[in-house]
Formats: sequence, C-alpha cells, structure tokens
Amino acid sequence: MKKILVRRIRSARPRSRLGNGQSGGLRLMDTETIKQFNPSLLQLGDVGVPSQEREAVAAFFDLTGFTAFCNQVDAYLAIPRFLSGFLEWFFTEIRQRTTQSVQGDRAVVWAELPAKVKFLGDGLLNIWNAQGMTDETICRLATCCYEICRAYRREFYPAMAMKVNKPPVSLRCGMARGRVFTVGNGNDYVGHCINNASRLSHLHSLTFAFPHRGFPVREILSEEYLRLFVPKYVPVRGVGESEIVWVVRKEFEALSPELKVNFRNVEQQSSRRPD
Repeated sequence: MKKILVRRIRSARPRSRLGNGQSGGLRLMDTETIKQFNPSLLQLGDVGVPSQEREAVAAFFDLTGFTAFCNQVDAYLAIPRFLSGFLEWFFTEIRQRTTQSVQGDRAVVWAELPAKVKFLGDGLLNIWNAQGMTDETICRLATCCYEICRAYRREFYPAMAMKVNKPPVSLRCGMARGRVFTVGNGNDYVGHCINNASRLSHLHSLTFAFPHRGFPVREILSEEYLRLFVPKYVPVRGVGESEIVWVVRKEFEALSPELKVNFRNVEQQSSRRPD
C-alpha cells in the first residue's frame, strides 16, 4: 500500500481575530455620523443654484518655502505661531492699504475689501468684485499687492525670524483680471481669472507678476512705479505662448541667463503703450 504524503501550506494571510474581540481595523460608527460626511462640509450652500458671472480681480499670494517650514523639528509649535502672526498681519495690511482716511467710526476707502479670502494651505487667494471699479482703482490694487509682498520681505519676515525657525522667506503674488463664476450661493468662485493669477504667482523665482491685459499701467501708474516694473513676453500655461506680463525689473535682471531665455522684450509702438 502506497503512502500518500500531504503537505499543509500555511497561508501567508494573517488569521482574522474578530472572533477574539479584536476589530482587525474595523470600527463601529453611528450611521448619522457617517451621513454627516457630505458636501455641506464645504459650506458652499446650494451648489445646484445657477452660477452668476462676475467681473473680478484675483490676487494669489503664495508663501515660498512653507512646505519646508512645516517639515522642521517641532513644527507643531512653529506652524501655529507663524500662521497666527502672518494672517493677522496680512489682513491688517489689506485693511490699512485700502483705507484712505478714518473719520470717527467710519472709514473712507479707495477700494472695497475682497469679496472672498480663501486659505490655501500655503497662501491666500483674494478676490475683489471689480464691478464698477475703474482702471485706476484696479491698477492701484496691483501696486497695493506689490507693496504687501515687499513689506513681508522687509518687515514681517525679519520680525518673524526672531520668533520661529526659518519661516517662509518671501511672499509671492500673481494677479489677474477677468470673469469668475459663483459656486453655490456665492460662497466660492471658479474661473480662468483665478487660474491665471495662480500661474503668475509661480512665474519662475519672481515674487510679483500681473498681465498687461486688464491693467493699463502705462496710462495710469506714476513714473515711480513704472520704473519698478517692466513688461515681458512670456508663455503662461493655459493662456498663451506669448503673453505680456509685468514683472519687477530688479528681480528680472537678477535671473540667471537660463531663466531669462523664457522671456522676450516687448517692442514698443509708442512711448505710451507696448504692443
């Protein structure tokens, strides 16, 4: 009689221990708690409401080096201290720079406050309602955002560097003017204008940029600011391969030759307006 050998192979999959009172990663949750995970968490209102088109100016502020800052030792202590200081400083800057004068309990403003400010994790998106805004006001908003970026580097950063280790070194900003569309009950916005501002905030290593389209700076800005900025042709993803964008002159001149090849000089038809 032949002997039959049977080899038992143990499964590599661990046995379930649910019968021994252990969950194996499973948990019991109240069904009502699960139902609360729904689009209402986004606080957009009724997203089925038809969108409304609005003219807007978007400014996308980005904190350079914020990810590296969050990866440092004891980041759980540094992040709250930095953000509480930065957000308070930023909102104060917007309020003060758009206020012309204060008369008792009223303020005279040259531009309304942003209709929407959205925290993006490593920066802030500001959206102004441009309905009724003049070209002069819109160009002045550009100089205001530029001054905020410069104040961050010259004032806020040195002070914050004494409180936390290696805070984000600079605040970059890209701006755009165009149409946006409301989401829900106007609690948020989407549109090409916002995307364009976001892309211009990451224009190589430059800290400030805005398009010539919608910002007639040569006709409006003072000579002081015209000397600060310079127009360049540059490809902008999703917009065009040859867009006129205004950048900070000194920052452009400091770019490496390898980065400068992405820009082209703007030929001028007259002393007032570029092509």
